[in-house]
Amino acid sequence: MGEYWAAVVWSLLPTVVVLGLFVFLLRSILRMDRTERRVYAQIEAEERAKRGLGPASGDAAAH
Repeated sequence: MGEYWAAVVWSLLPTVVVLGLFVFLLRSILRMDRTERRVYAQIEAEERAKRGLGPASGDAAAH
């Protein structure tokens, strides 16, 4: 019976590892996108302030 469970674990292990890598990769991509959007919005707000323009129309909803 022990060999059966060892075979089950060894057959499921690659799937679990690939799933873990996929989740990590997807989480990293989403986190980078969120950070990039935040930085872009900050730069855009600074540039609008330099030009004496008011906040962009979507700024109130973003905060």
